[in-house]
Amino acid sequence: MAQEEIIFPNNIRNIRLANGMKMTELARQSNLSLSAVSKIEKGVRRLNQKQLLNICNILGCKLSDIFIKESDEVAGQWQNEIKRRLNDNEDSGLKIFGSGLRKIRQQSGKTIAQAAKDAGMTLSVYHKIEVGQREIYENEIEPLAKSFSYTVEELFDKIATLYKSGELNKQISKVKERVKSVLVPGNPMSGIDHSSLFGAKLYDSARKKLVPVFGVPSGKSIAFKKSDKNMIVAPMPLEGHKGIYAVKPNPKRLGGFIPENAYVFADSDTPASVGDLAVCIDADFATLDSNDTVNAQIASVRSDAKGRVYGQISSPEEKIIAKTMHRVVMIVME
Repeated sequence: MAQEEIIFPNNIRNIRLANGMKMTELARQSNLSLSAVSKIEKGVRRLNQKQLLNICNILGCKLSDIFIKESDEVAGQWQNEIKRRLNDNEDSGLKIFGSGLRKIRQQSGKTIAQAAKDAGMTLSVYHKIEVGQREIYENEIEPLAKSFSYTVEELFDKIATLYKSGELNKQISKVKERVKSVLVPGNPMSGIDHSSLFGAKLYDSARKKLVPVFGVPSGKSIAFKKSDKNMIVAPMPLEGHKGIYAVKPNPKRLGGFIPENAYVFADSDTPASVGDLAVCIDADFATLDSNDTVNAQIASVRSDAKGRVYGQISSPEEKIIAKTMHRVVMIVME
């Protein structure tokens, strides 16, 4: 029986259990089926960015907490499971099948992208079949055979003939070394950052699409905390900019200029100038850590007769002398 492919090893189950939360409750709050949550926790189902962020908020954890690093206790379990599956694949003949499929594709003159398209598969899935890292499901084998103008039996016979002739031996050896390279920490063939074996690339990819929410309304000001515990999806023009963060404004202090259901995005790499709208913080931003909570305001930047810069807000009128002023680069409605 085909095993489901591990595609997203994660710490979600451990974090959920540490919070004393049942899987049924996580499913309810995340608006996912119980089956979907179970597969996510097992690592055999992906999450999109919004689902991932929503689960982080439900569990009260950082995005980085979700991803497994080499130093995590559970990392060894995941690695052993992946090794076991790869060994099972080799014993079950999937490497022979994949190598034969690659040989047939090369003989047909197709690129891997063309072969994947003709078989109705994603490029990633097709590639994993060719290198023997993924099982073939019953409903996939016939379209795969037809894409090369074979019946299922003809495809198996062709691969068996190639194997018996010895034409696949060299190719199988190459595949084995390639598979082995992702399991040996520090092997330069793999191109993987083993400082966080399973999570680094996925975390970096996800993190580029999100920005931290550093401020939320609190009384007459904004409680500002430099932490990435709460994050939202970045607007497209801001995606990937490292200095960007979001603040939930206090619209009553801005005379209705910014709606309640909006986020203000500021750039910590861009000091505010006179005429800008700015996030004004009553502390040195560079010295803040994730445990510090300070006051902030969103204000219009002005200067007095002596050239001293300050922030001006209304409802009621107030002059803000801030240690840090970051320029507001975008306002987005929820």
